[in-house]
Amino acid sequence: MNNNKILLVKSVLIILFTLSLPIAAADQDIGNTNMEILREKVEADKKLLVASNMSLTEAEAKAFWPIYEEYQKDLGKHNKRLADIIVDYAEAYNTGSISDATAKQLMTDYLDIEKSLIDMKKTYLDKLSRVLPAAKSVRYLQIENKIAAVQRFKLADGIPLVYR
Repeated sequence: MNNNKILLVKSVLIILFTLSLPIAAADQDIGNTNMEILREKVEADKKLLVASNMSLTEAEAKAFWPIYEEYQKDLGKHNKRLADIIVDYAEAYNTGSISDATAKQLMTDYLDIEKSLIDMKKTYLDKLSRVLPAAKSVRYLQIENKIAAVQRFKLADGIPLVYR
């Protein structure tokens, strides 16, 4: 993988995972301001997508949105971990070949993230089920899964297979 490919992968990661990034400080340069604007747009678009598909009553919305915000923060942490693994993979791939030990460690780390994500979803399904009917709780997780599937497809498309 040449440096342009690594830069592309990193750019895609930045765009896909801007929801997990803190808002840039006011004194930072224009590039960070543009990333902040992009992050806010992606976040607003996602929230609008969720809102338009949830059909929440006023009481449900009052209980749902704080859980949604908490979920987004936790999801951002998982996405950051995934981004770190992808960058590690890109750097290893760029060296010419990936050792069995490196490949095994990357996969172990990835599976740990996947397990943690499943555990997180179970926790949030429990939280949502306390404030929403089961069908709406599941609908929300379906929406999140559909968004994640699109993101993962885009990532998978840009990540080459391991070779030795």
